[in-house]
Amino acid sequence: MSKNRHTIKQKALQLLFDWLGGAYLIATLHRIVWRVVLIGDSLPAAHSTLIANVPDWAIYALAGVLIAIAASVSGASLGLLVRGELSIGSWQRAAALHWASALLAVTFVTGWVVTNISLVDMFSGERIHAAGRIFSSLLTPHFAILPQALSAIVETVYLAFMATVLALPASLVLSFLSARNLMKDSLWKRFVYTVLRALTNFIRSIEPLVWAVIFTVWVKVGPFPGMLALMVHTISSLVKQYSEQIEDIDPGPVEAIASTGARPLQIVWFGVVPQVAIPFLSFTIYRWDINVRMATVIGLVGGGGIGTMLNQYQMLAQWHEVGTIVLVIALVVWVMDYVSARIREALV
Repeated sequence: MSKNRHTIKQKALQLLFDWLGGAYLIATLHRIVWRVVLIGDSLPAAHSTLIANVPDWAIYALAGVLIAIAASVSGASLGLLVRGELSIGSWQRAAALHWASALLAVTFVTGWVVTNISLVDMFSGERIHAAGRIFSSLLTPHFAILPQALSAIVETVYLAFMATVLALPASLVLSFLSARNLMKDSLWKRFVYTVLRALTNFIRSIEPLVWAVIFTVWVKVGPFPGMLALMVHTISSLVKQYSEQIEDIDPGPVEAIASTGARPLQIVWFGVVPQVAIPFLSFTIYRWDINVRMATVIGLVGGGGIGTMLNQYQMLAQWHEVGTIVLVIALVVWVMDYVSARIREALV
């Protein structure tokens, strides 16, 4: 019964994958390649009818269904190709590879059109002159603001440090509850695992910059909202890294300790923790390194640190001062990257 369910689930996922691939291919070929590239329709006009034109989307969905059925019947399935179930040298694999290549090609064309890439504008004389003027200012920094910049970068480093340290307790606890191999024994454990995974994935999908805006409104402008934003994002990121490391442990020691009648906490402490302690420490140091870099960005929205100072001078178009701040940021990030790399190497 369980095997049949697994087979049905795999078949449903395969059909869904093929349907999405087919519908996406037809939609992009019509909306972007045909209408924008070949016909010359403007992108805003194409976008304005992207959702309003419901019959088109019904056609795309129907075309996706027909492609999925044809792929399933013939065996030239994109889903089977992804799962590695198509034999090398078969025509089904060749057809699926052509399908995947077509998807990649139209995705590239769509990305080029949507992002409005224009190499002509980029390398025109006027644009190159403007870029040269800014770069010449950035490369000739004014060191009069160096004391303020050093003070701000120190605040940034401490902001990142506190965000990392305060995120550790919650990250450690939630990581064990988010590891599939430790949470599969009962229904309530699987429920907790599913909820935590969904929650941390949602939190991690929201960039620290957005969290900084939220916390700036909540607790006002300054380093505190920046620290909170980094802490929230750090928890969700470390939970993912920690839990995946727990899922990759050797089950032997865990099973041996469990066979002695040890309690769940004892199993985790003596069977799991010794295997993940060093990787956890390495991940934590690396995360602090990342947070230092992120802290310079969230300052742009009032999250404190040198990012706030950078935003102020950038808004005033004082590019010489901006060059000084960028130089300080680059030096500190380089030092942090070097030190964290040496520490991680020592731990391995």
